[in-house]
Amino acid sequence: MCFFSSSSPLFFLCSKEEKVLGMEKAPGSCPYCGGAVSATDVERSYRLFCLPLCIVTKRKYACAACSRRLVTYP
Repeated sequence: MCFFSSSSPLFFLCSKEEKVLGMEKAPGSCPYCGGAVSATDVERSYRLFCLPLCIVTKRKYACAACSRRLVTYP
């Protein structure tokens, strides 16, 4: 994937990978259907040509019954 912009310097983002590290049951229930909540640990890495730029690890929550993504606020 490459991005071009006329107002900024030429920037190439060659790859973005997303890998699931693990899944587990999270406490609580879905506010929409009352189903169980599952937590997924996801690692996202961005590479410029062959060099790793950034590695981000996030925990995402979703309902196991209705498959809605649930958002947590700090």
